[in-house]
Amino acid sequence: MQYFVLADVHGCLHTLRELLADWRPAEEVLVQLGDLVDRGNYSPETVELCCQLSRDFPDRTVFLQGNHDWAMAEHVGPSGPYRAWLGWGGRATLEQYRRHPTLLAAHAAWLGRRPLFYETEHLLFSHAGFADVPSPTDPTNGEGVLWRRGPLQNLGKLQVVGHTPTDDNEPYFDVAANAIYLDTGAAMGGHLTGLRLSETGEILEVVAVATYLTDI
Repeated sequence: MQYFVLADVHGCLHTLRELLADWRPAEEVLVQLGDLVDRGNYSPETVELCCQLSRDFPDRTVFLQGNHDWAMAEHVGPSGPYRAWLGWGGRATLEQYRRHPTLLAAHAAWLGRRPLFYETEHLLFSHAGFADVPSPTDPTNGEGVLWRRGPLQNLGKLQVVGHTPTDDNEPYFDVAANAIYLDTGAAMGGHLTGLRLSETGEILEVVAVATYLTDI
């Protein structure tokens, strides 16, 4: 089984739709590395599209949780409000949900249920990556898999992460950590990138879609 991996979408709906045209569900698992919401103009529509894909292709899709997704789930859910989120994307996202008020609670719950990582024999996918730190899967850990900005740990398998935008809007391979960074700046006018991988982690193809101006 091959994998088609993409990272931070951040509400860039039209860009995402174009990239998904290159996904081959008959032979590939779609892995999305989190951060579906905030920054772009279409967070509700983006989450709804991904919810539908998860229903239509339950065995061919993996949607992971990003820190922005977690924050929205915290804010809207029973432990909210999470007011910090309002200052780094949440306020605009909630305004977008005024167009779709019936979707907000369901989307927040769905985002809150997303797994923090997905692992195979040769590959490890997460939003920000695993480092040699205590409790890396604690979502409140600023050095954990939702938030890490520093170097990652070489775990003997390929880590594929988003979260930290690359300098040139191209995927970046960290040799020392055996990690690929795939946030290529879609919400900042860069690209949304799809990485086609073999089951052993060989890069088969890189597909880049320039961000639609209407998305940002």
